[in-house]
Amino acid sequence: MINFLLFPILITFVTGMLLIFFQKNIYVQRTVSLISLGAATICAFFVMLKVQLEGIQSVTFGNWPVPYGITMVADGVSTLLVFTSLLLTFFITWYSFGSIGKAREHFFYYPGIMFILTGINGAFTTGDIFNMFVFFEVLLMSSYLLIVLGGEKKQLRESIQYLLVNIISSALFVITVAYLYSVIGTLSMADISVKIAEINQPGIITTIAVLFLMVFGLKAAIFPLYFWLPSSYSAPPIPVLALFGALLTKVGVYAIMRTYTLFFVHDIAFTHQLLLVFAVLTIVAGCIGALAHFDVKQIIIYNIVIAVGVILFGVAQMNFAALEGAMFYLIHDMLIKAALFMLVGIIIYITGTSDLRKMGGLMKKYPSLGWFYLIAAFGLAGIPPLSGFVGKLLIVQGGFAAGNTWSSIFILVSSLIVLLSVIRIFLYAFWGEEGQTVQIHQKTYKQLYYPTVILVVLSIAYGVGAEWVTPFMDGAARVLTDPSIYVDAVMKGAQP
Repeated sequence: MINFLLFPILITFVTGMLLIFFQKNIYVQRTVSLISLGAATICAFFVMLKVQLEGIQSVTFGNWPVPYGITMVADGVSTLLVFTSLLLTFFITWYSFGSIGKAREHFFYYPGIMFILTGINGAFTTGDIFNMFVFFEVLLMSSYLLIVLGGEKKQLRESIQYLLVNIISSALFVITVAYLYSVIGTLSMADISVKIAEINQPGIITTIAVLFLMVFGLKAAIFPLYFWLPSSYSAPPIPVLALFGALLTKVGVYAIMRTYTLFFVHDIAFTHQLLLVFAVLTIVAGCIGALAHFDVKQIIIYNIVIAVGVILFGVAQMNFAALEGAMFYLIHDMLIKAALFMLVGIIIYITGTSDLRKMGGLMKKYPSLGWFYLIAAFGLAGIPPLSGFVGKLLIVQGGFAAGNTWSSIFILVSSLIVLLSVIRIFLYAFWGEEGQTVQIHQKTYKQLYYPTVILVVLSIAYGVGAEWVTPFMDGAARVLTDPSIYVDAVMKGAQP
């Protein structure tokens, strides 16, 4: 019998294979994609509830005893991320109907979405460090398809850089895992935690921790390894950009969060201080980029970099408040980035340009779009009671508790820069003299508008109803704060 916790991954994987056989039938591809994503989201929600009520769930394949078999683990962290990924992809796929174009839909767009989700959610759920690499490769191969889909000159040019960076990162990942295995002798993340605790993290393990930070930092786009992200992410169409911006860098963030709270925890004075420094530099780099550009896509892309820095700043504190805040902020950022990319996609569709200096006056014809954008912008900046507020407040609280006063104040100040960068879009695009517009189809506009608005409303609910999601965040933070909870559940509770 297939364990229930695998359903969210298996549904997308099977659907991706099935959709390959319906390449020419767009109606079937759209319908099956939405139904499958809806079913997978519901399954992920019930897995999340089961973990909340009964504790960490795990399954080990092939009747092998732990830690020799391949283990999949559903804990408070992974279930939140899997559920959010599926929910966002449902709305992004719906949004795609009006924006991706039939030529791309005919060329395996929907299978690409399903396989990238399989890789993302597999990486979130795996309990084996080598299989994290395998799932990374699954999502990367799918992303290679999606980033070049349509074959525009800019896409092909930027995809080369994206491909090279990820090939180098993957090679470094394998080498680093080999180093870790040569020292520890196991690939099970729970068992790695036990073994490192027994030898008390000698210098070689600290070196491996830094190598992992480089590997996952390339994927998460931390300073100075974010150089590839702005140009690569601006190349594909908006639905693919929304998918990448909301999910892909978060896999790298999750990998740092998992490894730096589960097993690299015995030399915090060096490893986590290094992480803190890079987190602050990442925020600085993101702020400079967000203020420097007049391209709406680039402004939101640089805000991805800022958010990565904020989340990792929380991870670097290694206390309950900051780690709970990091989880709150991680889920918030996934929701709000998807919504913002979809909103700027509508603005680009209406104006025919992504250059702020050619826009203006949209508030006269599209007032509701303007106000929903403003709400999303406030949410991104962490204006209470919207979704970014609680997470950032807890991260700063954790920073003060850890004695990092000045860097915590900087996190608060960076919120003003984030707000300034996204308010510029509101002021340029929606106020002032009417800028250029193109003729639009109302049916297409509604296909873009409805999923976007629902996602903005969900982000509002996430912030206003923070007390309802706090128990889930508490559960995730407990696992991150106390590695023994994860280790005990996997080593003793995995079912063959």
